[in-house]
Amino acid sequence: MSLLCVRVKKAKLHGPPDKFNTYVTLKVQNVKSTTVAVRGDQPCWEQDFMFEISRLDLGLIVEVWNKGLIWDTLVGTVWIALKAIHQSDEEGPGEWSTLEAEVVMKHDEICGTKNPTPHKILLDTRFELPFAFEDADSAVDDRDSDYRSETSNSIPPPYHTTVQPNASVHQFTSPARLQQQGVLRDSCANSLQSYDLDYREHVAVSPAGSSRYGSSCNVSQESSHLSELEHSHESAHGSEQEDDHQERQSNHSYHSSSSYQKDGQAWLKDQEEPHGKGEGEKVCKTEEKPADHSATKFPLELEKPKDADAGVQMSFQGDIEPPPFPPARAHWIRAISKVRLQLQQGQDEADPSKPPWLKGGPAGGLYGIDSMPDLRKKKPIPLVSDLSLVQSRKAGITSAMATRTSLKDEELKSHVYKKTLQALIYPISCTTPHNFEVWTATTPTYCYECEGLLWGIARQGMRCGECGVKCHEKCQDLLNADCLQRAAEKSSKHGAEDRTQNFIMAMKDRMKIRERNKPEIFDLIRDVFCESKMTHAQQMKTVKQSVLDGTSKWSAKITITVVCAQGLQAKDKTGSSDPYVTVQVGKTKKRTKTIFGNLNPVWEEKFYFECHNSSDRIKVRVWDEDDDIKSRVKQRLKRESDDFLGQTIIEVRTLSGEMDVWYNLEKRTDKSAVSGAIRLQISVEIKGEEKVAPYHVQYTCLHENLFHHLTDVQGNGVVKIPDAKGDDAWKVYFDETAQEIVDEFAMRYGIESIYQAMTHFACLSSKYMCPGVPAVMSTLLANINAYYAHTTASTNVSASDRFAASNFGKERFVKLLDQLHNSLRIDLSMYRNNFPASSRERLQDLKSTVDLLTSITFFRMKVQELQSPPRASQVVKDCVKACLNSTYEYIFNNCHELYSREYQTDPNKTQDLPAEEQGPSIRNLDFWPKLITLIVSIIEEDKNSYTPVLNQFPQELAVGKISAEVMWSLFAQDMKYAMEEHEKHRLCKSADYMNLHFKVKWLYNEYVRDLPAFKGKVPEYPAWFEQFVMQWLDENEDVSLDFLHGALERDKKDGFQQTSEHALFSCSVVDVFTQLNQSFEIIKKLECPDPVIVAHYNRRFAKTIGKVLMQYADILSKSFESYCSKEKLPCILMNNIQQLRVQLEKMFEAMGGKELDAEASDHLKELQVKLNNVLDELSAVFGNSFQTRIDECVKQMSDILCQVKGTANSAANARNTVAQDADNVLRPLMDFLDGNLTLFATVCEKTVLKRVLKELWRVVMNTMEKLIVLPPLTDHTGTQLIFSAAKELGHLSKLKDHMVREETRSLTPKQCAVLDLALDTIKQYFHAGGNGLKKTFLEKSPDLQSLRYALSLYTQTTDTLIKTFVQSQTAQGSGVDDPVGEVSIQIDLYTHPGTGEHKVTVKVVAANDLKWQTSGMFRPFVEITMIGPHQSDKKRKFTTKSKSNNWAPKYNETFHFILGNEDGPDAYELQVCVKDYCFAREDRVLGIAVMQLRDIADKGSCACWCPLGRRIHMDETGLTILRILSQRTNDEVAKEFVKLKSESRSTEEGT
Repeated sequence: MSLLCVRVKKAKLHGPPDKFNTYVTLKVQNVKSTTVAVRGDQPCWEQDFMFEISRLDLGLIVEVWNKGLIWDTLVGTVWIALKAIHQSDEEGPGEWSTLEAEVVMKHDEICGTKNPTPHKILLDTRFELPFAFEDADSAVDDRDSDYRSETSNSIPPPYHTTVQPNASVHQFTSPARLQQQGVLRDSCANSLQSYDLDYREHVAVSPAGSSRYGSSCNVSQESSHLSELEHSHESAHGSEQEDDHQERQSNHSYHSSSSYQKDGQAWLKDQEEPHGKGEGEKVCKTEEKPADHSATKFPLELEKPKDADAGVQMSFQGDIEPPPFPPARAHWIRAISKVRLQLQQGQDEADPSKPPWLKGGPAGGLYGIDSMPDLRKKKPIPLVSDLSLVQSRKAGITSAMATRTSLKDEELKSHVYKKTLQALIYPISCTTPHNFEVWTATTPTYCYECEGLLWGIARQGMRCGECGVKCHEKCQDLLNADCLQRAAEKSSKHGAEDRTQNFIMAMKDRMKIRERNKPEIFDLIRDVFCESKMTHAQQMKTVKQSVLDGTSKWSAKITITVVCAQGLQAKDKTGSSDPYVTVQVGKTKKRTKTIFGNLNPVWEEKFYFECHNSSDRIKVRVWDEDDDIKSRVKQRLKRESDDFLGQTIIEVRTLSGEMDVWYNLEKRTDKSAVSGAIRLQISVEIKGEEKVAPYHVQYTCLHENLFHHLTDVQGNGVVKIPDAKGDDAWKVYFDETAQEIVDEFAMRYGIESIYQAMTHFACLSSKYMCPGVPAVMSTLLANINAYYAHTTASTNVSASDRFAASNFGKERFVKLLDQLHNSLRIDLSMYRNNFPASSRERLQDLKSTVDLLTSITFFRMKVQELQSPPRASQVVKDCVKACLNSTYEYIFNNCHELYSREYQTDPNKTQDLPAEEQGPSIRNLDFWPKLITLIVSIIEEDKNSYTPVLNQFPQELAVGKISAEVMWSLFAQDMKYAMEEHEKHRLCKSADYMNLHFKVKWLYNEYVRDLPAFKGKVPEYPAWFEQFVMQWLDENEDVSLDFLHGALERDKKDGFQQTSEHALFSCSVVDVFTQLNQSFEIIKKLECPDPVIVAHYNRRFAKTIGKVLMQYADILSKSFESYCSKEKLPCILMNNIQQLRVQLEKMFEAMGGKELDAEASDHLKELQVKLNNVLDELSAVFGNSFQTRIDECVKQMSDILCQVKGTANSAANARNTVAQDADNVLRPLMDFLDGNLTLFATVCEKTVLKRVLKELWRVVMNTMEKLIVLPPLTDHTGTQLIFSAAKELGHLSKLKDHMVREETRSLTPKQCAVLDLALDTIKQYFHAGGNGLKKTFLEKSPDLQSLRYALSLYTQTTDTLIKTFVQSQTAQGSGVDDPVGEVSIQIDLYTHPGTGEHKVTVKVVAANDLKWQTSGMFRPFVEITMIGPHQSDKKRKFTTKSKSNNWAPKYNETFHFILGNEDGPDAYELQVCVKDYCFAREDRVLGIAVMQLRDIADKGSCACWCPLGRRIHMDETGLTILRILSQRTNDEVAKEFVKLKSESRSTEEGT
């Protein structure tokens, strides 16, 4: 067995200093030790550890951890082979080692590390032989440092440097301390004995549960920091700390026992049997004597410990033969053997069938350090319905209870048993009160309580009729000692034996009645301390006797050290005081020196008293010394001349052992102004009880044993919650009997109620997971908080100072809370397991657990006065998040199984999917809807079950919302990744993706959208599905087109029936839009919150709409003409197109209207225009289909009109005949229109009807114009010419052949009047009283205007028409792109100044570049004609001579035209025509040019080349005039004009 010493010195970490709060964990041979946590990037620990090593083939594992809020993170690891460690008895400088990131495993054991990090650590490792004699004390010191490995290194406030009253160091001075003081350093025997005691004390305090889950987060069932040793034996402390700081370590938790649990080398919880204090006492006594033993003689037999059988007796006798190896080695082996034997015993007591590391009881199975569940890895946890906990971790910070030293300390228990009987057999609550009467003193008498004079002449004070005690009236309540006992004492001292006997008999009776009336109390005490009936009966006698003896035979030595005070009242004018203290025991009074000008004085003065009366009191009073005249005068008159600063009165019976206690200073009267507290160290040696634990320790022992008995022995681990009501219900810890026991004990021995509460809190903390316990703990802690935090106005002491003065021990309680806080966090991080929603009781416990956390936070803030402890709401929030993270991982990993179990309706259908199919797959999407269902069940449960329970922080913590947020965040990551994978392969149908999209949308909208973290933000999820929705839209387009063809086919078969009597369209439109609307509904129902993606969808869908509707329109357009002959069909088909437009408009609005994406909007608007054009085309086709029937009607009208005779005079009867004639003329047309328009009005939609009316109107107007106003010639060629005159003006020249043969057909004025009236009637008809076309449209329609204009021209003279022609046709000769030659002419215009007549001289100079092919003689000549009004009686035409075969002839001929003075030159034009002269037939035209005189009117003369065109150009007006004039066959001027204007270039030969 070798001893490995490791000193963890310091480290250099790479990174920002505020990032690190590190501690070091050492593991070897399944033993684990941990340093304290130190902040910064260069932490310095300087902590020593020792390990017993039995196998040198292993290694030491050093891990550096960084502390986190919930999880700690590993910074790095060092593995040091034990074989490589050197041997040395002295500490070295150490070696720097690089931390590495990963460990290398071999046969399940770590054999090295790899992947270096930038961090380093300085370690000093060495092997040392067990203690050699030369250095015994340093060996002890070194060894002890290991046990300090986990203690807090914070130094308490200066007034708190000595031990807490519950520690036992003062009773039996620690050997290490004696050694340090240099006592008996040479004595071999004593050093051995000191080691023996010391070592055994270590065994006693090896705690069962401090696996530090604060650091590594490894939670074992046994692990707990709360297993505070309620009054652990003080271990010797190393040389690191000064002597005056040593005792404060009494309550520290040492390295974990759950780390000793692999390979069966378990340090079981039963092993920590403390070895009774008797041994300690004896050893101390031996050491205190100046012993002079020889080095070889062992005083082991002489001073054998009481529980020697627990250890192995040394087998060798020193004086017979020497030991086989050095004494130090022998002693070491002996200590080890003793531990082994205890191990064996511990195992025998347990169930022999179980291995030693599987102890039963409230703390389940143990794990080795490496097998603890690591909370950093999210463990899957069962769903809500699965009530069986993953670990059978029962209530509590587990084995804390099992290892309470007081449960095993038999000697202490035996003493407490007696003291409890003593307190209960003659309880203070039942003591006889004093019988006070008003009393008159005849001599100066002083108050027994305050020692002030009883002032006055008569009736100065009160006197007890029984025991004779005298006091002020105000002091009578302060005397609470038992009257009977005082009387007995007094009479026995004064020798009044009879009287004494009477009192003793009274007390005996009192005790008998007590025993008879309350047997259950004494039975319970007997059961708790496991005493036999015989022993119990014996003890009862002894105790009764001691109560009676207490009056006369009791005596004690009391040592009181007045240490210091704080927060005193200022009584002097300077704002300070000059305090001193008086201490009085019985009649003996002593005082300290005065400390001037200090409200926090330190005296450190010791006083010794002897006391022979157990009912005496110690009166400690603090005074302010005054040295002025006023106080001297007061001194003469009164006993008390100084100002009173406060007092504390201590019952002697409440003292025991050594105590270091703060007392609050109390008032003496209501008028006193008092504040502050005083610290006293009191040591009491009661005769017969020289070395016993202080009463606080005894009370702890009683309370713990009671709790253990009621909970673990009687209650099978279940805490029984007492049923108490009222303000002080929190002070009720047990049921009536047990409560009376602890209360009476506390009352008799002066245990404060706050100490009781804190002790009970410590007990409960071992069972904090039991039903109902968190609520009790929460209330308890709230009251503890209130006690310390709600400081009164009368004291200036801060809450933290009051708490530091607590008898329970500041460090101990803080550590208890820290570890409880850690455990609560871990349990809340698995609240689904620990507090299932199905159990209302557990939900209530969950609420109370959070209240308890809040109380701990309040304690840290208000009592400890820490700056900013973690907020309870934040801690709970983090725990909830941690739980949800693991819950999500669990449901993700076990989705199929959970879903089948929770939601499978048919139990026979349990699908056995192969394992790889159970998770997410790219082949199908089955996994995700199941996962969503499970997520919803979790969120719903959180919302409905946990949110109402965890309602303490309504603003900061809503579990339902956090649940939704965490679940969605985790789900979103997985879903996004899955969809990216699916996008690559696309193995599922688009419809499946759409369905999943809907589910995800629902989950988001239902639970996530309104969460603060997501409100107002565009979520990501639509982007995951965008490609799949696009794919669906692509497929949907094909479906829509197929559907369209099917619908049209069906409609065609049915003959395009109207869908109903009210609807004017057929069902194919409805079908097509139903399908489109359904598709759009699906897109709309996606409720995509991302406007960009919505725009993409709308653009794509707009294209689909466009494609479908245009295809529909195309199919109808193609076959439309074939339906025109049918009566209603064309209207229904046009209605269909119109309905498409209407529905498209609705769809446009549904898709967002003005808000719609610009591109999609443009697309739809464009589509609307296209459909409009289609409708226009169809109505035009439909209108034209009536042409032939209208032609017939108009011809009939024309015939009727021709028969109208007479003149258009304005007589009344003439007007009547005109109206009658108009009716007659219109009849054929009206008959036709009447039938059709009535049909259209019923069959067509309004828009379609208007279009049809417009087309009919156009056709009627045009036909009337062509057939009546400007009728064609009867000869077909003439008709043809008139019809196509606009295009084929050149052919008009052929008219002259027919015009000679044609009879006159010009309309008379009366006929024009009839026609005009008829037009008005037609117009009214088409307007149809507002149901047809608008009047404005009819008035402005070009067709009507054209007709009217033609009619108006009918009534004009030829001259007027010619003038109109000249003035309106300004571009007859323009636009000659391809001239056939040119003519040079010179024109002079002269106006006679007197008459105003115009004379025009035209000189034809030459022609040039004539283009003409001919085989015969070419004889060009120029013909010049003046065109204009008033020319009938003047010379209008001149011709030049012809030039033979000359294509550029020169003429130089001059001609004169005389124009009248009626019109100006702008009414005239010159037409120049080059012709080829032919004999005996008509001359052939080469080219024509026109020159208007208006162009030269300003200049007066002009010479130019005129290009020759092939024909005259004219517009509609010109053509109309030409047609009207062509009908005036009797008018020479008209005939000549028509001939001139209808001439065009003749056909050349050879073309």
